[in-house]
Amino acid sequence: MQRAAAFFDLDKTLMAGSSGMQFARIAARHGIVGRRQLASWAAEHLRYRLRGTTDARTAEVLRVARELIAGVPVRSVERMNPEVMAAILPRIFPQMLEEVYAHQDAGRATFIVSAAGNGVVESLAAVLGMDGGIGTSYEVGGDGTFTGRFEGPFVYGPGKVEAMESFAAEHGIDLTASYAYSDSLSDLPMLRAVGNPVAVNPDPPLAEIAREEGWQTMHFERLGRRLVALAVTVLATVGGFGASRIAARRRVPPPRRFAVRRWP
Repeated sequence: MQRAAAFFDLDKTLMAGSSGMQFARIAARHGIVGRRQLASWAAEHLRYRLRGTTDARTAEVLRVARELIAGVPVRSVERMNPEVMAAILPRIFPQMLEEVYAHQDAGRATFIVSAAGNGVVESLAAVLGMDGGIGTSYEVGGDGTFTGRFEGPFVYGPGKVEAMESFAAEHGIDLTASYAYSDSLSDLPMLRAVGNPVAVNPDPPLAEIAREEGWQTMHFERLGRRLVALAVTVLATVGGFGASRIAARRRVPPPRRFAVRRWP
């Protein structure tokens, strides 16, 4: 007998921001990612939080990440998992945890489906008490290091559907009775693969499709506006601080020269 399930995208759906950025910061501390590359990804992450991303940008980030991970021992990455979990867990949306628990109470299995590495996805699912995770698997060579190649589908876009269908067939899940949650237009194939799609804080293209097709939509994140306000505040503060220092330097009078009085 088949059962229904609920599939949750991770980045900007189950959690605020990108799990990949949290992984990159920790990888930088371990010497796997350089400072310049981390700064580039941080700028991309801010753009992602404010405007979403595109397939081209995702492909480029993935290309660089695969090059960086090639030759890295699997054990080194596995040892980073506790730090990655500690960085991700505070960013989990409480509203989405309530959705997870509601599905579990209704007898539906719950899974994370993400382009993130399978080790991170499975670990997070276990910590959150979910039934499992479906992430991207990377090939490991005979020497115990990553080759930089995929082992299975890249779990993004149509790749998510491929992974979900394979997983559903293996675990007796009826996708037509299942639910899927995502924020992005790139996950449109995933949302259309189930009978009950839900748009979570959707980007404008996905929001329009959700309205046209009458999908359930959840709105609760206001982080984009807060990020803009924060960026403006920080720039103004830094600019003002710099200006005040310059002004202070200009106001400081030159040192006075005192004549030396000679006593008889």
